[in-house]
Amino acid sequence: MSQKGKINVNTENIFPIIKKFLYSDHEIFLRELVSNAVDATQKVKKLATSGELKGDLGDTTLEVKVDKDAKTITISDKGIGMTLEEVDKYINQVAFSSAEEFIEKFKNVEGGINIIGHFGLGFYSAFMVAKQVEIITKSYKDEPAVRWTCDGSPEYEMGEATKTERGTDIILHIADDSIEFADEYKIKGLLNKYCKFLPIAIKCGEEEYTEKDAEDKEVKKKRDTIINNTNPAWTVAPTELKDEDYIKFYHELYPMAEDPLFWIHLNVDFPFKLTGILYFPKLKKTFEVQKNKIQLYSNQVFVTDNVEEIVPEYLMLMQGVIDSPDIPLNVSRSYLQSDGNVKKITSHISKKVADKLGELFKNDRPSYESKWESIGIFVKYGMLSDEKFYDRAKDFCLYENIENKFFTLEEYKTKIGTLQKDKNDKLIVLYTTDKEAQDSYIQTATKKSYDVLSFDNIIDQHFVQHIESKHNDIKFNRVDADTIDKLIEKDEAHASVLSKEEEENLKKYFEENIKQEGVTIELKALAPDDMPITITKNEFMRRMSEMSKMGGGMYSFMGNMPESMNLVVNTNHALSSRILKEENKSALINQLFDLALLQQGMLKGTKLTAFIERSVEVL
Repeated sequence: MSQKGKINVNTENIFPIIKKFLYSDHEIFLRELVSNAVDATQKVKKLATSGELKGDLGDTTLEVKVDKDAKTITISDKGIGMTLEEVDKYINQVAFSSAEEFIEKFKNVEGGINIIGHFGLGFYSAFMVAKQVEIITKSYKDEPAVRWTCDGSPEYEMGEATKTERGTDIILHIADDSIEFADEYKIKGLLNKYCKFLPIAIKCGEEEYTEKDAEDKEVKKKRDTIINNTNPAWTVAPTELKDEDYIKFYHELYPMAEDPLFWIHLNVDFPFKLTGILYFPKLKKTFEVQKNKIQLYSNQVFVTDNVEEIVPEYLMLMQGVIDSPDIPLNVSRSYLQSDGNVKKITSHISKKVADKLGELFKNDRPSYESKWESIGIFVKYGMLSDEKFYDRAKDFCLYENIENKFFTLEEYKTKIGTLQKDKNDKLIVLYTTDKEAQDSYIQTATKKSYDVLSFDNIIDQHFVQHIESKHNDIKFNRVDADTIDKLIEKDEAHASVLSKEEEENLKKYFEENIKQEGVTIELKALAPDDMPITITKNEFMRRMSEMSKMGGGMYSFMGNMPESMNLVVNTNHALSSRILKEENKSALINQLFDLALLQQGMLKGTKLTAFIERSVEVL
């Protein structure tokens, strides 16, 4: 005897369905149907544990079958099944979740159970890709099997079926506009994406393998392909895992990556539930924020790898898994950004990361320093982005000098002491952004016993300014800035070998011959073995210029201005005296100027060609 009727869509329960259909991706149907099958299987396992299930539990592996010719997908479980009354209640009344009722029944049972079916699109997501859906189900109770079928309209047909084994088969007859899903390779890809770590084994199709027979000959055989790892590392207690377990799981997530530097195992039960493992990968100096590297799960069901509303941007440099049923998944991004649980989770993750870094710095500083090339990018980015993280990280943020020695800021202040103070008693921290290109400037600084830090990452320009804003007693200057001249003047006062009149003439000759816009001629009595002429740049103006090139908002006007520089002429160098006596002053002055430009990497194009030709003539 069969029953016909209309699906009861109640006014009070249609809104959750509408909200859940905000998902734009039709592929989500597979996640929802497999999640329901996992629910049903976990329920029957719970009944077996509590003694309510009669008979053997048996094999509980789920199976997903694709029939390309028939254009069907079948999701089969050996779970709790449904009676006729339950199908009528849970299928014919849209948005009424059996999972909620089951959780309520077993909420006080020791050990609990994770029911994932309460959060998704649910069974009706099947109609996103199917023109007709069949359910063939048999309850664990001693009642007849049921067959239900519907073509996506409110009309359904329901009656008895011949199924003899406990469980449920969902058969999707794929619609013409979704025919790409009637492909086993496609379905395996979706299972690998959404169901890779579900707690119940899932098989789909077969794989070929080679085995040796009794005569030691290789024989090709086939076996079921199991899609998922039912016991991923983040679900295991940290005390039960070794380093090799964490590394193995990392390569399960990122097969082609290098080994991670280290990791953090998250495990929180209160005031929110959060588990997961976050890894510190090896980073390149020219980094980009690695989007889609942290995967979000809810009770082992993959939800998204777009976690920008949950994880601060600087934490996006990390990789790994976050699993929390307390994050609302089917609402707008603006809601996520203002949600209390999300904010607490974000804050907790940030604190755990800072605690881990602080612990590594304190317990094994040499190892911490050896990883600083990768860690440093993350720490500096975090300090720029998050005030709380800055406060935690300032004590384990390191500064590396050109000799590859590491210091905290307070240690570095002590190191450079009074030697690198300007006339205003402010510490001048010299740094290089390119040891090769700025080598001559570094040599000048180190000859005077000044220390030079290495800031060769794209983030360092912003980091330097941020540290200056926090410390009024420090000023950072690139090693080719005009500040080093002032330090040298303070440390070593040299008398000029030229008379005042000779200095005036020398400056006039340079001004007459150096026609480049933005160049200021400055004479200084430096040591005779210092460079004859040097180009230095005003630190503030250089920073503004660089900010404008990077799209620096308020500094964008700098992009239209000529690059300003100081041309420092050493009056004590022998070439300064020679220029005064030289008949062809112009050739010598321009040759020296080109050398200074070359030293700064600023001699290019036709000017570089002319310099080379002139140098050949001189030789």
